[in-house]
Amino acid sequence: MTIIETRGIWLTTTASQVLRSKEGIAQAMDFLAETGFNVVFPVVWNQAVTLYPSQTMLQNFGVEIDPMSVGRDPLEEVVVEARRVGLKVIPWFEYGFASSYNLNGGILLEKKPEWAGRDRNGNLLNKNGFEWLNALDLQVQEFLLNLVLEVVKNYDVDGIQGDDRLPAFPSEGGYDELTLTRYRQEFHRDPPSNFKDAQWLQWRADILTDFWAHLYQQVKAVNPNLLVAIAPNIHDWAFVEYLQDSPTWLNRGIVDIISPQIYRRDFSSYQAIADTLVTQQFADTNLSKLAPGILMKLGNYCISPEYLVQAIEYNRQVGIQGEVFFFYEGLRENNHALAKVLRNGPYAQSASFPTLSDLSQSNKSNRKSPAIWQRVVRFLRNF
Repeated sequence: MTIIETRGIWLTTTASQVLRSKEGIAQAMDFLAETGFNVVFPVVWNQAVTLYPSQTMLQNFGVEIDPMSVGRDPLEEVVVEARRVGLKVIPWFEYGFASSYNLNGGILLEKKPEWAGRDRNGNLLNKNGFEWLNALDLQVQEFLLNLVLEVVKNYDVDGIQGDDRLPAFPSEGGYDELTLTRYRQEFHRDPPSNFKDAQWLQWRADILTDFWAHLYQQVKAVNPNLLVAIAPNIHDWAFVEYLQDSPTWLNRGIVDIISPQIYRRDFSSYQAIADTLVTQQFADTNLSKLAPGILMKLGNYCISPEYLVQAIEYNRQVGIQGEVFFFYEGLRENNHALAKVLRNGPYAQSASFPTLSDLSQSNKSNRKSPAIWQRVVRFLRNF
């Protein structure tokens, strides 16, 4: 029986050199295919630059590509090398509506200060060090849409991915003049000063959802087989803090793969969140779209082999057919220890990446047998 599941990994430019050379990309694609992965999510938008030559960026900001990639096209290199070994490619727009990190808005807001998000005191919107574009501004939305469309029109990719910043906007924002005027015209009053007021939260979240629905339609107009994926924060924290209304995205059918970031450092915490997602947020018709984000490495942290296998095993037990790991360099730690665990355990048998029709139905019947996991446990004991 053919296994159909998402086996994904994020490729970053932070704490990683993999995208900095064509040779590094080729080696990474070989390594991932040998380990059992079937899809890569390479970053193409972060720190106010693209990892491909962008006419949208050139026209708006005079910067065509990430300065460290001048003379190259890292996205095209990923596509070529991934196709060579049978991997799918879904470019990841990591920064989304974020303008910069601890740079007071950076080049984007230096050139277009009118695009700034504003808090209730009129200050540049800053949350956890990130400064934000105004995600509720139609011009800003069009800019992000154009970045996405030039990727799907110009590259042989399998889809695109948003995340905890696309579509997203800190709930502290929305107090710029454009948004205030729009709200006053609709409700004939000012919005609440309490930025977590329920109606005010929902009104702004609906604007983001409508933007994402438009993006979804535009991507599908280029090619109906392209996948529109999102890796948001966990609901409903993501709704209250970043206006990410993932239940509505699912109900409206504007996401094909969703990878909530269950970035917990112990299995029991991961299990509790996975349980909540399966039983409360994902009905049978949507469960096939769920491929949780799992934290493999961050700073000095690296997931243990036992936790790694437990998480994958638990996913399959509850009907979750796949996962996406953050991030690639975790596989290289400790003489490729985690890659060996995957290759000899849960990813030992190759798996086909799901098609759109696979993603539109429940996959509960496609579960691993207990015998496979007994072999995994024996392998770990000898590891």
